[in-house]
Amino acid sequence: MRRAIVLMLDSLGIGASADASRFGDAGADTFGHIAECCADGAIDIDGRVRGALEIPQLCTLGLAHAAAESRDAWPTGLPRVNPQGAWGYAVQMSAGKDTPSGHWEMAGVPVLTDWGYFADTVPCFPADLTEAFISRAQLTGLLGNCHASGTAIIEELGEEHIRTGKPICYSSADSVFQIAAHETHFGLEHLYAVCQVARELVDAWNIGRVIARPFAGDAPGEFIRTADRRDYTTPPPSPTLLDQLKDCGGEVITVGKVSDIFAGQGVSRSVKASGNMALFDATLDALHEAGDRSLIFTNFVDFDMLYGHRRDVAGYAGAMEALDKRLPELLDMLVPGDLVIATADHGCDPTAPGHDHTREHVPVLAFGPDVAPVALGRRTSFADMGQTLAEHLGLTPLDSGKSFLADLMT
Repeated sequence: MRRAIVLMLDSLGIGASADASRFGDAGADTFGHIAECCADGAIDIDGRVRGALEIPQLCTLGLAHAAAESRDAWPTGLPRVNPQGAWGYAVQMSAGKDTPSGHWEMAGVPVLTDWGYFADTVPCFPADLTEAFISRAQLTGLLGNCHASGTAIIEELGEEHIRTGKPICYSSADSVFQIAAHETHFGLEHLYAVCQVARELVDAWNIGRVIARPFAGDAPGEFIRTADRRDYTTPPPSPTLLDQLKDCGGEVITVGKVSDIFAGQGVSRSVKASGNMALFDATLDALHEAGDRSLIFTNFVDFDMLYGHRRDVAGYAGAMEALDKRLPELLDMLVPGDLVIATADHGCDPTAPGHDHTREHVPVLAFGPDVAPVALGRRTSFADMGQTLAEHLGLTPLDSGKSFLADLMT
């Protein structure tokens, strides 16, 4: 039986890429800086200074080794243990550092032409787009119209939104049009319908995603984003690993926002869950049911959404430790023929200024009952992971990427 599991640790970059300065991300290092802050006592939890990052399972799988090779220095405070899985790091080939590019490239389709972006001005959206959006969505206007942190702009404009009924629209350094609205006062289905209008309109500006950001609460200090987020993504430009497997009769089970990121293409079954622990539970459930030639693809969004973008180092560290404690449950369920790859789609260094993604290398951690503990070195594209999974699952080779499957079996 051949099965594959992808654990996308959303935003867990392990060191700035050579081209990071072009993105304003020179020196970015999501994992390395979190480890350093923990070990140096630079962060505290509930008034106490915490110690070194405690992620023994991830270290055993080779995360510290991969980070050391990527950044040319051992991550501060982490033990030197002999990895029990294969480890390396991958350099992004795609033009951007956004979520779809990272996911699609990992699945064998690098995005080699850049997306469209909205200027970091006020207003940030072109007047033609704003006017068409208000007219077609039958709105009285919109709020925001700027680059912003989602939680901050909801806190700032939430009351006015409830009072006026105008949605809060904002962007970031990513190719994205985000729309926040109150689940009750505006209505969840109304928000989704408005986002679908926006999705049709932003194609003219080559925008990758429209994101519905519902929230609840009645006043500043009480507003909180809910679990009903939805991503409206332009479809991948060519068939991905997911399409190949589904077309060949295999099963593709996505957990979390993965189906949205691939615009539903190549997905047999999509499982939604809120929070890393619920996502992990859903992954175990899917693995229990998955048969031969199946792929389970899970995105652990909390790392990025709750901690990276909010520049919460302590929260990010705690989330890593919580996931690490659950990994033995997954390891105990693996059987011969299972191949797991843990990786990331970009960085989001919580010690960096601003609130945007960071251009970084990503870890490549491969493990399973048949996997040898070997160094995979520097991979020149995220697509090497997709190509490896394609070979493992007996598929026709993808258009991009170089398989390292033979190295895993030595």
